[in-house]
Order: sequence, then structure tokens, then C-alpha cells
Amino acid sequence: MVVNEEKTVAISQETGGNEDRRRFILQVVQPGLAGLMDGTVSSLAPLFAAALATKDSKTAFLVGLATAVGAGVSMAFSEALSDDGKISGRGSPWLRGIVEGFMTFLGAIGHALPFLIPRFETALIVASVVVCIELVAIAYIRNRYMDTPFLSATFQVIVGGFIVLGIGILIGKS
Repeated sequence: MVVNEEKTVAISQETGGNEDRRRFILQVVQPGLAGLMDGTVSSLAPLFAAALATKDSKTAFLVGLATAVGAGVSMAFSEALSDDGKISGRGSPWLRGIVEGFMTFLGAIGHALPFLIPRFETALIVASVVVCIELVAIAYIRNRYMDTPFLSATFQVIVGGFIVLGIGILIGKS
């Protein structure tokens, strides 16, 4: 009888751990990942188009900053107002909104910050390296928390990122 009680406690603790992980993924990781992906990828085209069109670090930074702040606020409200969490089980909409908005901002500002470097060519190279790091980080998070195979996640994120980056380059050079 004691063995059965110990098994029940162990199973209960496992289930609780899985439920905590599920809740964490639904309330923090998923909105954070969506924000990071949106902020990183959607800001590439306007930032690199502005950078290449003007060849001016300050202008590129201001476009990147405006994109990061605007996208962060937009995604925060979008997530917070998308559902109240009762039906979906995704928890507090305001927590999800804050997480998604912040991570959207973080994803977009990451490759805008190098344009604080006054020398345009250097800023462009550093921003490009930061983009690569961001895309690998997104692939890692998808692998770690969403059980997406790393190579598959890397391929998906990099292809999407480079498509948007290519669009920004084409527009910026036109």
C-alpha cells in the first residue's frame, strides 16, 4: 500500500510539473517567441531599406527605433486583446501582451542599435551579424520549448528572415 501511495505522489508531481511547463509555454514562451519573431523579421525590411536608401546611420537608427516601439505597442495590444484566456487556457491576456510587446520591441531594436555607430558601413555589418544571431536564437527557442528540430527551425527562420531582408535591400537600393 505504501508503494502505491508513493507512485501516486510521484505521478501527481510529474503531472503538476508538466502542467506548469505547459502554462509557462502558453503564457510566456509562446507570446515571447511570437513577439521576438515578429519584431526581428518584420522590422528587417523597413530598417535595411532606410539604411540603404539614405546610407545614414542616424536615419536608419530612427527608423529602427520607430519600428521597434510601434511594433512593440501594436503587438502588446494585439495579444492582450486577442482573448481573455478563459476559453484557450492561455492565462492572463495582460501578461501575454506585456511579454509579446516587450519581445517584439527587443527583436526589432536588436539590429537597430548598431546604427548608433556613426560609420555607416561598420553599422551595417554589425547589424547584419546581429540579425544572424537573432535568427539563430529564435531557432534555438523553437527547438528548446516548441520541440521543433533545430535544423528545421533554423532553416524556417533563416529563410523567412532572409526573404524579408532581401525585400528591404531591394527596396532600399531602388
